[in-house]
Amino acid sequence: MLRFLFALLLLSSCLPARAGGLAPAGPAPITIAAAADLKYVLDSLVTIFNRQHPQGKVTVVYGSSGKFYEQLSHDAPFDIFFSADSDYPQRLQQMGRTAGAPVPYALGRLVLWSKKLNPSAKGLNTLLDPQVKRVAIANPAHAPYGRKAEEVLRHYKLYDQVKPKLVLGENIGQTAQYAVTGAADVGLLAYSLALSPELRRAGQFYLIPTTAHTPLQQSYVVLKRASGNATASTFATFMASPVARQALKKYGFGL
Repeated sequence: MLRFLFALLLLSSCLPARAGGLAPAGPAPITIAAAADLKYVLDSLVTIFNRQHPQGKVTVVYGSSGKFYEQLSHDAPFDIFFSADSDYPQRLQQMGRTAGAPVPYALGRLVLWSKKLNPSAKGLNTLLDPQVKRVAIANPAHAPYGRKAEEVLRHYKLYDQVKPKLVLGENIGQTAQYAVTGAADVGLLAYSLALSPELRRAGQFYLIPTTAHTPLQQSYVVLKRASGNATASTFATFMASPVARQALKKYGFGL
């Protein structure tokens, strides 16, 4: 049941083997660097896309938006970057690393998730339960969901009480692993992961109101190395299709 999370952690540390430089013209294969909250929705969309476009295979590596930003700042061999925010893609554009402007694709949502408690009954007050000794969030230093989790805690005036209990995940996928395996009693997770079959079966969650944090606008950007790559431009167009938008809605993203 938890294999997807452990695989996510392994993938987050891997880079594609293809050498750097601009991609050749035509439908060449591409590799996407994607925030871990997109694991389920992007996997499903890539399966559809690869079936429709067999000559231009798409591969996805999942991890932390901030870590990918650091790698892309040093010309890591990715073709499209799907971030969990808009700031990192904008910075890459300012550095001249992109083939165009970032494109907003979704609004992220957060949940309070627990394997042994029922956050849907008490909301954020669940964090005050004596059973809660460890609270998992993504590392705010490089994970947009971690920064929004801190905003939520401050909004409810819980940050000072919860701070000593915080357990930081490398990305939102590892944060979910901490919550599911019991390394943390509760976790502030991406709504998209909470809606996955695995997490639905394993625990319960409370959907945090969007008023508790500033909007989590997520954007993607085609990297400069993918200029002229028909697969990259076709996949970007595909992300605006009804099929893609419906999949994003299914996994809790705002459009």
